[in-house]
Amino acid sequence: MLKLAIDFGTAVTKIYKIGSGIVLAEATCVTIQKETGEIRAFGNEAKRLLGKTAELTDVCFPVYEGEILNERYAAALLEYFLQKVVRRAYSVEALFCVPCACSLESREKYCRVARSAGLNRVTFAETPYLAALGQDVPISESTPAFTVDIGAGKTSCAAFSLDGIIAGLTMNVGGNNMDVHIIDHVAETFNLKIGSLSSEKLKNTVGSLIENDNQSTIVNGRDVTTGKPRSVSVSSADILLPIRIYVDKIIEYAELILKKLPAEVSAVMCKNGIYLAGGVCSLAGFADYVSDRLQMDAHIASDPQMAIVLGGGRTIGSAAIAKRICL
Repeated sequence: MLKLAIDFGTAVTKIYKIGSGIVLAEATCVTIQKETGEIRAFGNEAKRLLGKTAELTDVCFPVYEGEILNERYAAALLEYFLQKVVRRAYSVEALFCVPCACSLESREKYCRVARSAGLNRVTFAETPYLAALGQDVPISESTPAFTVDIGAGKTSCAAFSLDGIIAGLTMNVGGNNMDVHIIDHVAETFNLKIGSLSSEKLKNTVGSLIENDNQSTIVNGRDVTTGKPRSVSVSSADILLPIRIYVDKIIEYAELILKKLPAEVSAVMCKNGIYLAGGVCSLAGFADYVSDRLQMDAHIASDPQMAIVLGGGRTIGSAAIAKRICL
Protein backbone atom coordinates (compact mmCIF):
# COMPACT_ATOMS: atom_id res chain seq x y z
CA MET A 1 0.00 0.00 0.00
CA LEU A 2 1.22 3.48 -0.91
CA LYS A 3 1.33 5.96 1.98
CA LEU A 4 0.99 9.74 1.64
CA ALA A 5 1.07 12.71 4.02
CA ILE A 6 -1.01 15.63 2.71
CA ASP A 7 -0.84 19.20 3.96
CA PHE A 8 -3.93 20.61 2.21
CA GLY A 9 -3.12 24.21 3.10
CA THR A 10 -4.92 27.51 2.57
CA ALA A 11 -2.24 28.73 0.16
CA VAL A 12 -0.12 25.70 -0.80
CA THR A 13 -0.76 21.95 -0.85
CA LYS A 14 2.22 19.72 -0.08
CA ILE A 15 2.32 15.94 -0.51
CA TYR A 16 4.93 13.59 0.95
CA LYS A 17 5.18 10.06 -0.47
CA ILE A 18 6.87 7.34 1.54
CA GLY A 19 10.00 6.29 -0.33
CA SER A 20 10.16 9.47 -2.43
CA GLY A 21 9.94 12.42 -0.03
CA ILE A 22 8.07 15.61 -0.93
CA VAL A 23 6.61 15.04 -4.40
CA LEU A 24 4.29 18.04 -4.78
CA ALA A 25 4.02 21.66 -3.62
CA GLU A 26 1.39 23.65 -5.54
CA ALA A 27 -1.06 26.46 -4.90
CA THR A 28 -4.39 25.33 -3.40
CA CYS A 29 -6.23 27.18 -6.13
CA VAL A 30 -8.58 26.68 -9.10
CA THR A 31 -10.07 28.99 -11.74
CA ILE A 32 -13.80 28.71 -12.37
CA GLN A 33 -15.99 29.62 -15.34
CA LYS A 34 -18.70 31.63 -13.56
CA GLU A 35 -21.70 30.67 -15.69
CA THR A 36 -21.11 26.92 -15.72
CA GLY A 37 -18.97 26.35 -12.63
CA GLU A 38 -16.50 24.46 -14.80
CA ILE A 39 -12.93 24.32 -13.53
CA ARG A 40 -10.54 25.78 -16.10
CA ALA A 41 -7.16 25.56 -14.33
CA PHE A 42 -5.62 23.97 -11.23
CA GLY A 43 -2.79 24.70 -8.81
CA ASN A 44 0.06 27.01 -9.81
CA GLU A 45 -1.43 27.59 -13.25
CA ALA A 46 -4.62 28.88 -11.63
CA LYS A 47 -2.80 31.10 -9.12
CA ARG A 48 -0.85 32.84 -11.91
CA LEU A 49 -4.21 34.18 -13.13
CA LEU A 50 -5.04 35.85 -9.79
CA GLY A 51 -6.07 39.44 -10.48
CA LYS A 52 -5.70 38.97 -14.25
CA THR A 53 -8.89 37.14 -15.24
CA ALA A 54 -11.84 38.47 -17.24
CA GLU A 55 -15.14 39.01 -15.44
CA LEU A 56 -16.46 35.60 -16.56
CA THR A 57 -13.71 33.76 -14.66
CA ASP A 58 -13.16 33.48 -10.91
CA VAL A 59 -10.06 32.42 -9.02
CA CYS A 60 -11.15 30.21 -6.12
CA PHE A 61 -9.29 29.02 -3.01
CA PRO A 62 -11.39 26.06 -1.75
CA VAL A 63 -9.52 25.89 1.57
CA TYR A 64 -9.63 29.00 3.76
CA GLU A 65 -8.13 29.41 7.24
CA GLY A 66 -7.65 25.66 7.49
CA GLU A 67 -11.30 24.90 6.67
CA ILE A 68 -12.64 23.35 3.47
CA LEU A 69 -15.15 25.89 2.14
CA ASN A 70 -16.07 24.28 -1.19
CA GLU A 71 -16.01 20.50 -1.11
CA ARG A 72 -16.60 20.06 -4.83
CA TYR A 73 -13.68 22.22 -5.91
CA ALA A 74 -11.47 20.89 -3.09
CA ALA A 75 -12.13 17.30 -4.21
CA ALA A 76 -11.42 18.11 -7.87
CA LEU A 77 -8.19 19.88 -6.92
CA LEU A 78 -7.05 17.06 -4.63
CA GLU A 79 -7.80 14.50 -7.35
CA TYR A 80 -5.73 16.56 -9.80
CA PHE A 81 -2.80 16.60 -7.37
CA LEU A 82 -3.07 12.88 -6.66
CA GLN A 83 -3.03 12.07 -10.37
CA LYS A 84 0.36 13.80 -10.52
CA VAL A 85 1.93 11.65 -7.81
CA VAL A 86 0.05 8.33 -7.70
CA ARG A 87 -0.61 5.66 -10.29
CA ARG A 88 -4.24 4.56 -10.33
CA ALA A 89 -3.36 0.91 -9.66
CA TYR A 90 -2.13 1.74 -6.16
CA SER A 91 -4.15 1.44 -2.97
CA VAL A 92 -3.44 4.60 -0.98
CA GLU A 93 -3.46 5.46 2.72
CA ALA A 94 -3.33 9.21 3.43
CA LEU A 95 -2.61 11.24 6.54
CA PHE A 96 -3.99 14.79 6.52
CA CYS A 97 -2.19 17.50 8.50
CA VAL A 98 -4.84 19.54 10.34
CA PRO A 99 -4.74 22.52 12.75
CA CYS A 100 -4.64 22.05 16.51
CA ALA A 101 -8.10 21.22 17.93
CA CYS A 102 -9.53 20.54 14.47
CA SER A 103 -13.26 19.84 14.96
CA LEU A 104 -15.01 16.58 14.09
CA GLU A 105 -17.12 18.48 11.54
CA SER A 106 -13.97 19.74 9.79
CA ARG A 107 -12.49 16.24 9.72
CA GLU A 108 -15.71 14.87 8.22
CA LYS A 109 -15.36 17.41 5.41
CA TYR A 110 -11.82 16.21 4.77
CA CYS A 111 -13.11 12.61 4.67
CA ARG A 112 -15.81 13.45 2.12
CA VAL A 113 -13.33 15.33 -0.06
CA ALA A 114 -10.82 12.49 0.23
CA ARG A 115 -13.41 9.89 -0.82
CA SER A 116 -14.47 12.03 -3.78
CA ALA A 117 -10.81 12.27 -4.82
CA GLY A 118 -10.39 8.48 -4.62
CA LEU A 119 -8.89 8.08 -1.12
CA ASN A 120 -10.59 5.56 1.14
CA ARG A 121 -8.16 5.22 4.05
CA VAL A 122 -7.65 8.54 5.85
CA THR A 123 -6.15 9.52 9.21
CA PHE A 124 -5.41 12.90 10.80
CA ALA A 125 -2.60 14.45 12.84
CA GLU A 126 -2.43 17.92 14.38
CA THR A 127 0.22 20.34 13.14
CA PRO A 128 1.93 21.07 16.52
CA TYR A 129 3.12 17.45 16.66
CA LEU A 130 4.09 17.48 13.00
CA ALA A 131 6.03 20.74 13.35
CA ALA A 132 8.21 19.04 15.97
CA LEU A 133 8.59 15.77 14.09
CA GLY A 134 9.44 17.65 10.88
CA GLN A 135 12.40 19.21 12.71
CA ASP A 136 13.51 15.96 14.41
CA VAL A 137 12.66 17.40 17.82
CA PRO A 138 12.75 14.63 20.47
CA ILE A 139 9.38 14.26 22.20
CA SER A 140 8.23 11.67 24.73
CA GLU A 141 5.88 11.38 27.69
CA SER A 142 8.47 13.13 29.87
CA THR A 143 9.95 15.50 27.27
CA PRO A 144 7.32 18.01 26.13
CA ALA A 145 7.82 20.44 23.27
CA PHE A 146 6.41 23.86 22.40
CA THR A 147 5.71 24.58 18.72
CA VAL A 148 4.10 27.30 16.65
CA ASP A 149 3.02 26.58 13.08
CA ILE A 150 2.21 29.74 11.11
CA GLY A 151 0.21 28.94 7.99
CA ALA A 152 -1.31 31.23 5.38
CA GLY A 153 -4.72 31.24 7.06
CA LYS A 154 -4.24 29.80 10.54
CA THR A 155 -1.62 29.55 13.26
CA SER A 156 -1.51 26.60 15.67
CA CYS A 157 0.35 26.97 18.93
CA ALA A 158 0.72 24.19 21.49
CA ALA A 159 2.77 22.67 24.27
CA PHE A 160 2.52 18.88 24.20
CA SER A 161 4.11 15.52 24.91
CA LEU A 162 3.34 12.04 23.59
CA ASP A 163 0.66 11.88 26.30
CA GLY A 164 -1.27 14.65 24.52
CA ILE A 165 -1.61 18.40 24.20
CA ILE A 166 -1.01 20.16 27.51
CA ALA A 167 -2.23 23.56 26.29
CA GLY A 168 -2.89 24.74 22.76
CA LEU A 169 -5.01 26.83 20.45
CA THR A 170 -5.52 27.73 16.81
CA MET A 171 -6.05 31.34 15.72
CA ASN A 172 -7.22 32.81 12.42
CA VAL A 173 -3.99 34.72 11.87
CA GLY A 174 -1.38 33.94 9.22
CA GLY A 175 0.58 35.03 6.18
CA ASN A 176 -2.53 36.05 4.22
CA ASN A 177 -3.37 38.68 6.85
CA MET A 178 0.04 40.22 6.31
CA ASP A 179 -0.45 40.25 2.53
CA VAL A 180 -3.79 42.08 2.79
CA HIS A 181 -2.38 44.62 5.26
CA ILE A 182 0.65 45.22 3.02
CA ILE A 183 -1.70 46.03 0.11
CA ASP A 184 -3.50 48.64 2.25
CA HIS A 185 -0.24 50.00 3.69
CA VAL A 186 1.37 50.48 0.25
CA ALA A 187 -1.79 52.26 -0.97
CA GLU A 188 -1.71 54.64 2.01
CA THR A 189 2.05 55.21 1.97
CA PHE A 190 2.82 55.35 -1.77
CA ASN A 191 -0.62 56.07 -3.27
CA LEU A 192 -0.14 52.84 -5.23
CA LYS A 193 -2.59 49.97 -5.57
CA ILE A 194 -0.92 46.54 -5.82
CA GLY A 195 -2.41 43.07 -6.18
CA SER A 196 -2.24 39.95 -4.02
CA LEU A 197 0.59 38.35 -5.97
CA SER A 198 2.69 41.51 -5.75
CA SER A 199 2.01 41.82 -2.03
CA GLU A 200 3.04 38.22 -1.38
CA LYS A 201 6.19 38.66 -3.47
CA LEU A 202 7.02 41.89 -1.63
CA LYS A 203 6.68 40.15 1.76
CA ASN A 204 8.81 37.20 0.67
CA THR A 205 11.47 39.39 -0.97
CA VAL A 206 12.10 42.18 1.52
CA GLY A 207 9.87 41.32 4.50
CA SER A 208 11.90 41.66 7.68
CA LEU A 209 11.59 42.10 11.44
CA ILE A 210 15.00 43.76 11.68
CA GLU A 211 14.77 47.45 12.57
CA ASN A 212 16.20 49.74 9.85
CA ASP A 213 16.70 46.86 7.40
CA ASN A 214 17.62 48.53 4.09
CA GLN A 215 16.63 45.80 1.63
CA SER A 216 14.43 47.15 -1.16
CA THR A 217 12.70 46.10 -4.36
CA ILE A 218 10.69 47.68 -7.17
CA VAL A 219 6.93 47.16 -7.04
CA ASN A 220 4.58 47.78 -9.96
CA GLY A 221 0.96 48.81 -9.58
CA ARG A 222 -1.72 51.37 -10.37
CA ASP A 223 -1.57 54.97 -9.17
CA VAL A 224 -4.60 55.48 -6.91
CA THR A 225 -5.11 59.08 -8.09
CA THR A 226 -4.42 58.96 -11.82
CA GLY A 227 -5.17 55.29 -12.50
CA LYS A 228 -1.97 54.99 -14.54
CA PRO A 229 0.64 52.23 -14.12
CA ARG A 230 3.49 53.27 -11.84
CA SER A 231 6.50 51.76 -10.08
CA VAL A 232 7.95 52.55 -6.66
CA SER A 233 10.88 51.31 -4.60
CA VAL A 234 9.68 49.68 -1.35
CA SER A 235 12.08 48.84 1.47
CA SER A 236 11.88 46.40 4.37
CA ALA A 237 11.29 49.31 6.75
CA ASP A 238 8.30 50.45 4.65
CA ILE A 239 6.39 47.20 5.30
CA LEU A 240 7.68 46.45 8.82
CA LEU A 241 4.47 47.70 10.48
CA PRO A 242 1.93 45.45 8.68
CA ILE A 243 4.16 42.43 9.25
CA ARG A 244 4.96 43.15 12.89
CA ILE A 245 1.30 43.66 13.84
CA TYR A 246 0.48 40.03 13.08
CA VAL A 247 3.71 38.57 14.43
CA ASP A 248 3.02 40.40 17.71
CA LYS A 249 -0.49 38.93 17.75
CA ILE A 250 0.92 35.40 17.32
CA ILE A 251 3.45 36.02 20.11
CA GLU A 252 0.65 37.29 22.34
CA TYR A 253 -1.21 34.00 21.94
CA ALA A 254 1.99 32.02 22.49
CA GLU A 255 2.40 33.87 25.81
CA LEU A 256 -1.14 32.81 26.79
CA ILE A 257 -0.18 29.17 26.25
CA LEU A 258 3.02 29.57 28.28
CA LYS A 259 1.09 31.06 31.21
CA LYS A 260 -1.15 27.96 31.38
CA LEU A 261 1.68 25.46 31.71
CA PRO A 262 2.55 23.57 34.91
CA ALA A 263 5.82 24.62 36.52
CA GLU A 264 7.77 21.50 35.49
CA VAL A 265 6.66 21.87 31.88
CA SER A 266 7.67 25.54 31.94
CA ALA A 267 11.11 24.52 33.13
CA VAL A 268 11.52 22.24 30.10
CA MET A 269 10.31 24.99 27.76
CA CYS A 270 12.79 27.44 29.28
CA LYS A 271 15.59 24.98 28.60
CA ASN A 272 14.58 23.75 25.12
CA GLY A 273 12.90 26.85 23.68
CA ILE A 274 10.19 27.20 21.05
CA TYR A 275 10.11 25.49 17.65
CA LEU A 276 8.73 27.48 14.71
CA ALA A 277 7.36 26.27 11.38
CA GLY A 278 5.59 27.83 8.39
CA GLY A 279 6.68 29.99 5.47
CA VAL A 280 6.37 33.24 7.45
CA CYS A 281 9.27 32.07 9.63
CA SER A 282 11.60 32.68 6.68
CA LEU A 283 11.29 36.45 7.21
CA ALA A 284 14.63 38.04 8.09
CA GLY A 285 15.11 38.38 11.84
CA PHE A 286 12.05 36.27 12.71
CA ALA A 287 13.73 33.89 15.18
CA ASP A 288 15.60 36.70 16.96
CA TYR A 289 12.42 38.79 17.24
CA VAL A 290 10.40 35.91 18.74
CA SER A 291 13.26 34.95 21.06
CA ASP A 292 13.59 38.53 22.32
CA ARG A 293 9.85 38.90 22.95
CA LEU A 294 9.38 35.53 24.68
CA GLN A 295 12.77 35.52 26.43
CA MET A 296 13.51 31.98 25.28
CA ASP A 297 15.43 30.33 22.44
CA ALA A 298 13.55 30.17 19.13
CA HIS A 299 14.39 27.46 16.61
CA ILE A 300 13.31 27.52 12.96
CA ALA A 301 13.22 24.49 10.68
CA SER A 302 15.77 24.41 7.87
CA ASP A 303 12.83 24.52 5.44
CA PRO A 304 10.02 25.97 7.56
CA GLN A 305 7.33 25.81 4.86
CA MET A 306 7.85 22.05 4.49
CA ALA A 307 8.23 21.15 8.18
CA ILE A 308 4.60 20.08 8.63
CA VAL A 309 4.42 17.74 5.65
CA LEU A 310 7.84 16.31 6.57
CA GLY A 311 6.45 15.58 10.03
CA GLY A 312 3.42 14.01 8.37
CA GLY A 313 5.70 11.79 6.31
CA ARG A 314 7.57 10.68 9.41
CA THR A 315 4.26 9.93 11.14
CA ILE A 316 2.66 7.86 8.41
CA GLY A 317 5.92 6.00 7.95
CA SER A 318 5.99 4.88 11.60
CA ALA A 319 3.14 2.81 13.04
CA ALA A 320 4.38 3.54 16.57
CA ILE A 321 4.31 7.33 16.11
CA ALA A 322 0.99 7.23 14.23
CA LYS A 323 -0.61 5.21 17.04
CA ARG A 324 0.39 7.86 19.58
CA ILE A 325 -0.54 11.10 17.80
CA CYS A 326 -3.14 10.39 15.08
CA LEU A 327 -6.68 11.53 15.83
